[in-house]
Amino acid sequence: MSDNEKELKEWKKRLDDAGFSISALSSHGNPLHPDPAVRKAYADTSKKTVQLASKLGVPVVIDFSGCPGDQEGAKYPNWVTCPWPPEYLDVLEWQWDKVAIPYWKEHAKFASDNGVKVAIEMHPGFLVYSPETMLRLRSEAGPSIGCNYDPSHMFWQGIDPIAAIRVLVDSIFHV
Repeated sequence: MSDNEKELKEWKKRLDDAGFSISALSSHGNPLHPDPAVRKAYADTSKKTVQLASKLGVPVVIDFSGCPGDQEGAKYPNWVTCPWPPEYLDVLEWQWDKVAIPYWKEHAKFASDNGVKVAIEMHPGFLVYSPETMLRLRSEAGPSIGCNYDPSHMFWQGIDPIAAIRVLVDSIFHV
């Protein structure tokens, strides 16, 4: 998409004239990836998507929460799914406190400053994959972070999709 304001306005007008609107833009990536180059590329794309959404008057950008490695210098993401053995809790604490929360607090402020909300798609393989993890991120990062609700992700994790909606009702930004 162009950075040219005139081209953006013309494109938006064509959509408006045809009776179309855009409910969200997508920037699905891993902005917490342990590889610095990969992490930066995804984070930059997410920022550019927020800026584009702002220019187009699109209220929501959909993204993944991301998943860091198990420590500084890790090579691959490490999705921890259970609290045992005990060192898994240490990994989760590091992932959330040292990587995810600082990134998402900053990115949430950036999105809010641009008049956009970020809807996290809860997906296995990433830190935010369930209603519980979604609400944890939202409580830490603030109200401009919410949920892109895809019920299929609840089904294949064995989570009751209707019960999940009841838990997430105030934080669902996009479906």
